[in-house]
Amino acid sequence: MRTIPIEPQKSQSISISLAGQQCTIRLVQRVMFIYMDLEVDGFPVMQGIPCLYGNKMVRYKYLGFLGDLVFIDNSGQKDPEWSGLGNRFSLYYIEEGDLV
Repeated sequence: MRTIPIEPQKSQSISISLAGQQCTIRLVQRVMFIYMDLEVDGFPVMQGIPCLYGNKMVRYKYLGFLGDLVFIDNSGQKDPEWSGLGNRFSLYYIEEGDLV
């Protein structure tokens, strides 16, 4: 499992290489949730997915992403919100071999 660096901002875009995949992760805080978009090698894999505590973000192999992404609350079990990103709320990449 690998931590993805995120900042306490309402909107951000992260470019990162994960298992040889060049990824762009966009996070945007809306009224109820933070939403995530994921592109791999310039192609959209998922868009507008709500970020929930402990919930695998990608889930489906047919989307072509190796591994998965998950938010963890380091102080409880709340869904992430922008002011706690990178501190209370961490984003992790789970390698394909670690998925059950």
